[in-house]
Amino acid sequence: MWFFYALLSAFFAALTSILAKMGMKNVNSNVGTAIRTVVVLAMAWLIVFLTGKQKEIPAITQRGWIFLVLSGIATGLSWLCYFKALQIGDAAKVVPVDKFSVVITMVLAFLLLGEPLNTKTIAGGVIITIGMLVLVL
Repeated sequence: MWFFYALLSAFFAALTSILAKMGMKNVNSNVGTAIRTVVVLAMAWLIVFLTGKQKEIPAITQRGWIFLVLSGIATGLSWLCYFKALQIGDAAKVVPVDKFSVVITMVLAFLLLGEPLNTKTIAGGVIITIGMLVLVL
């Protein structure tokens, strides 16, 4: 089931890039990011309340809060940089560089989470890196 959601995520991420690029014409990238963020915020809370999950908020630990807040800061910085890059660059070049985050995630998962690096992971990371370089150079 995770693969289905991951494919949907990839589809919507691709759609996000195209729609954002179309919408960024004559719009400051920070303003565009802020508008997008408000929409995402409203959708996320709507889903929380429609599914009744707001009752689970008090159970979040202090550690959980800290890492979720840090993740939110990282997301905000990522979106601000992404929208600026998308505004001034070609979507077909910006998106592959942005998706290089897959390789960075593999390295950070190994270093910070202790997830294993095996031949398959390393080979995949190298192929993604080469593919990104081919697309942008």
